[in-house]
Amino acid sequence: MRVDQFMSRAEALVQQYPEYQSLTWIDDRRRIIANQSVSSLLTGQHLRAGSVLKVGDTESNYSLARDLMQPIYGQIDAEDERDAGNAVLQLHSPLTNDQGRFSGVILAQYSMEGLLRYGIPTEVLAKYAVALQDSKGKLQAGQTIPTRVHLWNLLPGSQRIDNDYEVPVAPVGNGLILRAQAWRTSQGLVGSGLFWLVSVLSVMTAWMLIGNWRHTRRRLQAQKALVAETNFRRAMENSMLTGMRALDLYGRITYVNPAFCQMTGWNESELVGGTAPFPYWPDDDREMLTKRLEEEISGQHSAGGFQVRVKRKNGTLFDSRMYVSPLIDARGQQTGWMTSMTDITEPNRIREQLASAHDRFTIVLEALDASVSVAPLGSQELLFANKLYRLWFGQNTQGHLRLVAQAGAYTSDKESDDVDDLAGLPTESLTVARSENAEIFVPELGKWLEVRSRYINWADGRLAQMVIASDITPRRQAEELAAQQAERAQTASRLITMGEMASSVAHELNQPLTAISNYCSGMISRIKNKQVKEDDLVWALEKTAHQAQRAGQIILRIRSFVKRSEPNRMLSDVSAMVSESLELAEIELRRRHVRLSHYVAARLPQLLVDPILIEQVLINLMKNAAESIDNANRPVGQRHVELRVVPTTRDEQSVVEFSVSDSGQGLPPEVIDRVYEAFFSTKVEGMGIGLNLCRSIIESHQGRISAQNIYNADDVIGCRFCFWIPVHTTLTEEQPTEVNE
Repeated sequence: MRVDQFMSRAEALVQQYPEYQSLTWIDDRRRIIANQSVSSLLTGQHLRAGSVLKVGDTESNYSLARDLMQPIYGQIDAEDERDAGNAVLQLHSPLTNDQGRFSGVILAQYSMEGLLRYGIPTEVLAKYAVALQDSKGKLQAGQTIPTRVHLWNLLPGSQRIDNDYEVPVAPVGNGLILRAQAWRTSQGLVGSGLFWLVSVLSVMTAWMLIGNWRHTRRRLQAQKALVAETNFRRAMENSMLTGMRALDLYGRITYVNPAFCQMTGWNESELVGGTAPFPYWPDDDREMLTKRLEEEISGQHSAGGFQVRVKRKNGTLFDSRMYVSPLIDARGQQTGWMTSMTDITEPNRIREQLASAHDRFTIVLEALDASVSVAPLGSQELLFANKLYRLWFGQNTQGHLRLVAQAGAYTSDKESDDVDDLAGLPTESLTVARSENAEIFVPELGKWLEVRSRYINWADGRLAQMVIASDITPRRQAEELAAQQAERAQTASRLITMGEMASSVAHELNQPLTAISNYCSGMISRIKNKQVKEDDLVWALEKTAHQAQRAGQIILRIRSFVKRSEPNRMLSDVSAMVSESLELAEIELRRRHVRLSHYVAARLPQLLVDPILIEQVLINLMKNAAESIDNANRPVGQRHVELRVVPTTRDEQSVVEFSVSDSGQGLPPEVIDRVYEAFFSTKVEGMGIGLNLCRSIIESHQGRISAQNIYNADDVIGCRFCFWIPVHTTLTEEQPTEVNE
């Protein structure tokens, strides 16, 4: 661009926009190329062509525009207050060449006064005094007016009214502030006395009206509260179930509430103003009630009240309790007596019923054949004891504590803050806590007692223990007698079994005795003929000894089986018991031509039993099986009995199961559940005690026995008796494996 082109364009802009003061072209060496300005610029603000920028605000803004490569605004303040309206605003716009490098700036200077004059609308200038100030409040352009203080700004609690507005000018920065002040338009009424008089009278009138309104509102609120309180008290009196009666100092009725009228049946007009005798007094009690009224009027009344009878208007009577207290007015003076009356007919009836129920309950407890005692935990106090307890142990808790200690139930006789005596008590509700039962012998009484104890909440809230002791001496004696009878029956059963097996036993003994006789005769004959050799003699003697031992074993087994003895439980080997049973049972089975097979699991645990009794059960079951086969007339190929002993689990408990299966005619379905009854038998010549004894023996060993028929389709082909005995829990059990012997 040439200088003449710049000058022509700059001149046109200065003439078109009067706020322009000058347009200057400065190259990259701070040399002024061309300048177009108006004559109103101050001497210090003229930039002449050909000169170089001097150090100052203009040179600093030039450097900042060159470094940032963006337009920079700058402000040149007036040098003194007389030149306040000639402040200048500068704009440095950087120039670049074709390579994008800095080649200078175009400096435009604006008159701040011209900006305000030509840039602000005239309607704004008509209402506000507009001025430009620096950050120190120094006026740069425009005009200001003094700050006005309004009278209402001085009133307490009033908000300050301010007509001054200030706005920072951007993008010049916070160093230049645009301020506007509203011109004053109100008239000067501050010094007018009439104005102040009217104002004061108006304020006083308003204050009086507000005070009157507040007083009227408080009065209405008080009236509403009084009416509400009166209605509440009246509603409370009308809804009370307690009868209220007021007497003056002379005994005249002055007030009754609706509850009193409802109780007696008389209305208020019939009662108020009346004097003694009152209409609700029973005729039979008038003398007593008159005396009571005189005591009331004289102040001789009981704080706990008194009970009287009251007559209703229809002539019926009811029981009531009355309470009397002085009636004091608002000035603290006594004006009469206030009486409250409550109908206690129903409570009296309930109390009488409870007393009767207590008497009946006490009579029942006293007549019980059991000792009943209740004592709190950790105390020597005896809360309750019936007649039998007092007869046995007296009036103290020693008997109660002795029963608890012998029965093994919990008790505590310590009182310590450091020890929780109730630890271990049931945490569930006492109403569902299980009772503890035990049978003990009391040497002092010479009786067996069944003791039952449980925890209860006593009437006063304390935790107590109730103990009920029943005399079971006759039952224990009967049980011992029954056990003795059962033992005799078991012995008789063994004798009967051996009697039935006598011929078979004789045949069995005949074989070893005949063999011994033959061996002896042969040896004698050879010795006489001198044909005996030493080896043959030894062999014959060994055979003779073996046959003699066999005969002796048979006799010993029969003797030990038949011998009567007390039950002797011991840890017994299952295989040994089965072998002993088979040795005796095989005699009867061979006599009836019945084949026997048995299966015994290996490594069976030992059982805590009486082996003789278990052997008796096995022999009885195998003998019954052989008889069932013989009675069914089975052919030779179907005469078979199987004994099976295996471990199993019943009710989550390890047991050893014994089962005897036969191929007989089975049991009729209608008698399967009755075969264990005493003296019931399905055999013509049976006594009906064998299976009954078997069940008693098995159940005495905590086991069970059962019977079931074996079916082939709808045909019964045999019967199976099975019983099991629990394994002793103190032994280490191994997992058994079943083998065939």
